[in-house]
Amino acid sequence: MSDNDSTTPAFETLAVRAGQVRSAEAEHSEPIFPTSSYVFENAAAAAARFSGEDPGNIYSRFTNPTVRTFEERLAVLEQGERCVATASGMAAIYATCAGLLKSGDHIVSSRSIFGSTTLLFTNFLHKFGIETSFVEQGKLPGWEAAIRPETRLLFLETPSNPLTEVADIAALAELAHTHDCLLVVDNCFCTPALQRPLLLGADIVIHSATKYLDGQGRCVGGAVVGSEAVVGQDVYGFLRTCGPTMSPFNAWVFLKGLETLPIRMRAHCESALQLAGWLQEQSAVSRVYYPGLTSHPQHELASRQQSGYGGIVAFEVDGGRPAAWKLIDAVQICSITANLGDTRTTITHPATTTHGRLTPEQQQEAGISDGLIRISVGLENIDDLRADLARGLPR
Repeated sequence: MSDNDSTTPAFETLAVRAGQVRSAEAEHSEPIFPTSSYVFENAAAAAARFSGEDPGNIYSRFTNPTVRTFEERLAVLEQGERCVATASGMAAIYATCAGLLKSGDHIVSSRSIFGSTTLLFTNFLHKFGIETSFVEQGKLPGWEAAIRPETRLLFLETPSNPLTEVADIAALAELAHTHDCLLVVDNCFCTPALQRPLLLGADIVIHSATKYLDGQGRCVGGAVVGSEAVVGQDVYGFLRTCGPTMSPFNAWVFLKGLETLPIRMRAHCESALQLAGWLQEQSAVSRVYYPGLTSHPQHELASRQQSGYGGIVAFEVDGGRPAAWKLIDAVQICSITANLGDTRTTITHPATTTHGRLTPEQQQEAGISDGLIRISVGLENIDDLRADLARGLPR
């Protein structure tokens, strides 16, 4: 993940140390700055700060020391020049689109994305004259065929939510740049601990910090990482004016989450692989979706572009929704919640939760069946998790 030479600290070290600038109090842990505004020495100093002549804090909607520490640490981990923190993962996607696009522009998106992202593109950006074409994630010719002269962004999640489809980031980056487009990759499932899209040619990385970056289900937040020219100007400009801002307290929580990110992701990957293998052996399970399995259609690609396969396992049970709900209702350890990336294992039925607002046609196109269950594998004992899921499987 890093050069491991004398001048470049390893990823684990950066996750703990990067971005911190101690105050005059010489604190060891990063402080929280719960302030809305900042005091200037005089009127001239205030004018210089507001004009941009003098860098520094102005107003916590867009400048806060705690938030800045989180932004700088995540930018280093993703190997980007600039990070802009937002109030949620969806705010990060919207800030990216609103900051970079205008009426008449066009997006090409994988149809294998989070349900709310689909609705953002179809129900809201559409109202402002921004059109979106949806394509099958793993078929590069489909992406190329969908690109128009007015296309500005290619957008995807890899691995995708919830079917863990993996896309070739380098190939899509080359395609995007050939057509003067930007490639935007939602890296929520892998985090920079397992995958760094910018090093593979992507232009922008999106995060829901709510998930693995926090890691304990405590706060909601998002982030956009990329170049100074794109993220530092256009996306930051939108945040400065429109204000989908991350709170200092949430930024501090995410900083604590980043400190343990590499350790947690390794543990999630190990347990998820074991659970996916066990699910494959169950007679009531018709299919398991996990990139770490050799049966996964993009297993080889995931092995090349990721350093681990992630903590998300999806599977289909025979019997449709009644069977899926029976299994979910039988669990005693797994938490029935649509959030993911927690130390606690979570289980959900995508067709009626995360993708429940999609039309039946949209669900079918995205591969969301009534028998599909998604599990975010936590840090509990793997034997306990297997026994918990077995409660709802036919004996």
